[in-house]
Amino acid sequence: MQQYSVGLIGFGLGGSIFHAPMIAAVPGLRLARIASRSAQAEALGAYPGVRLDDTPQAMLADPAIALVVVCTPNASHHALARAALLSGKHVVVDKPFVLSSAEGEELLALARRRGLRLSVYQNRRWDGDFLTLRRTLESGELGAVHTFRAHFDRYAPQVKARWKEEAQPGAGVLWDLGPHLIDQALQLFGMPRSVTAHLSVQRDGAQVADAFELVLDHGATTSFLHAGALVRAPGPRYQVHGTHGSFVKYGIDPQENALKLGMRPGDPGFGSDATQDWASVTAADGVPRTVETLPGDYVAFYRGMYEAIAHGAPVPVRPEDALDVVRVIELALRSQRERRTVDVDPARTISAGETMY
Repeated sequence: MQQYSVGLIGFGLGGSIFHAPMIAAVPGLRLARIASRSAQAEALGAYPGVRLDDTPQAMLADPAIALVVVCTPNASHHALARAALLSGKHVVVDKPFVLSSAEGEELLALARRRGLRLSVYQNRRWDGDFLTLRRTLESGELGAVHTFRAHFDRYAPQVKARWKEEAQPGAGVLWDLGPHLIDQALQLFGMPRSVTAHLSVQRDGAQVADAFELVLDHGATTSFLHAGALVRAPGPRYQVHGTHGSFVKYGIDPQENALKLGMRPGDPGFGSDATQDWASVTAADGVPRTVETLPGDYVAFYRGMYEAIAHGAPVPVRPEDALDVVRVIELALRSQRERRTVDVDPARTISAGETMY
């Protein structure tokens, strides 16, 4: 098996928890360099053979690095991804892709010209609960879905001193958790016809929006997407209703918490949902049944990146899809500013069949 060296820019929560362990779990990928000013001791302790850099420049100049992963504050995604592409590297960008559709279009065009693979880490496509929901919808058991409700609720009453909660571009919950919920809705039901958004600041001392409610009108289906930081008793993660039945799921995918506790992909029980959190499906007969949660699998993203680089397979997340997520966020921000529902311009979206590869 051919092996490709990977450079990771950023080793905060995202780099250390969501990216490095997944890269290390793929036999064809080798985490070779990490660029981080503040977490070098942690990086060296977790990956003793890795080369540490204060800045990304040496990594980008290293001809042995085939893939660069950008996991830095959101406002820096565009510049770092552009620099990596110009250096001839394949690129993965953590969500959100970029902070404007214009930036995303520029990166797609650059990757096309250079013949490089570009993808975005929408890892929650591989949440076990979402995989289970998707399988249930594909079975047809719910019939035609008319209502999709997805929540990403937390209880974090204290505002933390971190860039995600400071008044700067790309901060706030819409840019943090919004890409997960929006991407899932778009994967299931496509781009909406319109977007209605309500963003709010709920916690004392918060500088940016820490809660949102989005309504995406897909036509026959409406998606209601919610995230908040002051939800002490979370309700269902998913409520999905169709003409023949309903799907209700409590609890959130356990991979993130397992990784924070030091578990790694491949450990016994990694990605397995608690029995009490399995979904309930109620069909037309009105009798609920329990559906076992499929195992979550964040490593699937990097297995897909290896196949894309080594064998020309499609990237695991099309950059076009990630660009459409950014477009929905732009429309949501406009809806909030103008206090109205905003229509989606079909000419500004990418058709499901179009791809850069």
